[in-house]
Amino acid sequence: MKVHHLNCGTMRAPGGKLLDGQPGLLRRSELVAHCLLIETGDGLVLVDTGFGRKGVANPGAWLGTPFTIMVGAKPVETETAAHHVEALGHKLEDVRHIICTHLDVDHAGGLADFPNAVVHVRTAEHDAATAPSNQSEKLRFRANQFAHRPLWSMYDEAGDDWFGFQAVRELKGLPPEILLVPLAGHTKGHTGVAVDTGDGWLLHAGDAYFFHGQMDPVKPHCPPGMTAFQNMVQTLRKPRLENVERLRELSREHADDVTVFSAHSPVEYQALSRG
Repeated sequence: MKVHHLNCGTMRAPGGKLLDGQPGLLRRSELVAHCLLIETGDGLVLVDTGFGRKGVANPGAWLGTPFTIMVGAKPVETETAAHHVEALGHKLEDVRHIICTHLDVDHAGGLADFPNAVVHVRTAEHDAATAPSNQSEKLRFRANQFAHRPLWSMYDEAGDDWFGFQAVRELKGLPPEILLVPLAGHTKGHTGVAVDTGDGWLLHAGDAYFFHGQMDPVKPHCPPGMTAFQNMVQTLRKPRLENVERLRELSREHADDVTVFSAHSPVEYQALSRG
């Protein structure tokens, strides 16, 4: 399988050194929306979708004005998943499957661009996003992004072990080289997506962590502003922190077998997109 690393939404959040650890406070820090496009023998698979074309056309209405202001999001057409697919010579209908690490606005914004794709997601995430049970969920998820009635394929907890992670699932209609790896914490049904490239595994960890230094095997670190942000947007604190530790252990002990990366680190994205 061929895997393309895509940036489907650049964000420039205020905070400078507090967010990225680099000199200067009175500047904006860049974040990306790191998505994957996987070429299988039976069509294309997207992992996350970024802001989407409707996010470009009307960011405030599609993504929410508070979100766009907070993260400094200014979506552009050339960064949409749909544009990337077409630029690589494919048609939008070639995307037969989408796997969502979770359904926050910057991960599910492009679902509507691929209305015929099967959308794979954990059941807990689907339920929180489409039938929110509290005010936090109502504010977090954007009902308009699911108004086209996606073709959901949902997964509960039962599954196998994978490098010490439990309840890992194969996905219906997809090759066994693509797995769902539960990583609850950022949201109830947050998940990672593991891909066996034939030359080692990739693990898209979504928003399980945000800063590349958190995976440092010797001296893990994270700027205070980014730490505060992760705490602010978490749903389940204890599982989130446990999963960060487990991901760090995976990176340290299986570095030759698995490459772990998050959704928003520009450092990780640049390294993988170049490689």
